[in-house]
Amino acid sequence: QLQASGGGLVQPGGSLRLSCAAFGFTLDDFAILWFRQAPGKEREAVSCVSESGDRRYYADSVKGRFTVFKQKGKNTVYLQMNNLNPEDTAIYYCATDPVFGHEECKAIRESTEYELWGQGTQVTVSS
Repeated sequence: QLQASGGGLVQPGGSLRLSCAAFGFTLDDFAILWFRQAPGKEREAVSCVSESGDRRYYADSVKGRFTVFKQKGKNTVYLQMNNLNPEDTAIYYCATDPVFGHEECKAIRESTEYELWGQGTQVTVSS
């Protein structure tokens, strides 16, 4: 089970840190992805951190602003989001998969291919 948290309302230019905690398994064994879905849009992958935590992927729209990392002692993955803008407004989900979660973020698949999802956390960027 994955549990995402940390969303909220923030002004443009502000920051938020999202958390994705794992229960029942060890995050060290899986790559963890962050997806987001804005109203009327498809769910898109924004970031991935590999099993070891050494390899990361970022969508072009968030490069240089978002940072993903694992805190192994807490079995949690974080998504640090800086310099947020209204286009970042969405529900954010963390996800992995028993099979595709072992690809070290070398392949970012469609959201439908990942089996295990957190419940989503709302991020709203507005003045």
